[in-house]
Amino acid sequence: MSEHTSPEEIQEGKENTEQPKEKPSFAADCYGWLQALTAALLILIVVFTFFGRIIGVDGSSMVPTLEHGDMLLLQCVGYEPKQGDVVVLHKDFANITGPIVKRVIATGGQTVEIDYNTSTVYVDGEPLDEPYLGEPMYTPAMANEQGTYWVVPEGSIFVMGDNRNASSDSRNAELSTIDTRYVLGKALFILLPFQHIGAIP
Repeated sequence: MSEHTSPEEIQEGKENTEQPKEKPSFAADCYGWLQALTAALLILIVVFTFFGRIIGVDGSSMVPTLEHGDMLLLQCVGYEPKQGDVVVLHKDFANITGPIVKRVIATGGQTVEIDYNTSTVYVDGEPLDEPYLGEPMYTPAMANEQGTYWVVPEGSIFVMGDNRNASSDSRNAELSTIDTRYVLGKALFILLPFQHIGAIP
């Protein structure tokens, strides 16, 4: 080494001898994607094992909380309905034969009273705070939906849609309070469409 060679020149010489890094090969890219897909599949298996199923919303009875066509993730295993939960149930009544999505207003042993003059629902005499409603509630046009007081039997629930003026629910005498065995699960999350993705309030 020349006595006139500077440390900077030595370092530059070392850098020049280094080989350029190779770009990942196509096979390596494919392997990375395969790992990601495998991880996603495992996550889906866990989700379906512990939570249950995916179901679509049919109709507008839960607007503005849920829209027609929203795809929901349900918790089915080990679920007990609680007041305020959004649930999917399947009990045929009137002209409805498929699963429906509603909100649990009251559970077994509670009372429900509706005052249409003030658009207020009372559970055990206490008014509900319902920020999820989009408009005031009016007296239904159908005579068999105009009840105003119910006692919920043990093992049953009373449900209503968030779109109160366009919902067939427990106010309908043909459905009324519902045995919890008809409940398919609790709606936890909107999966699709992408603009609606999120937890359900």
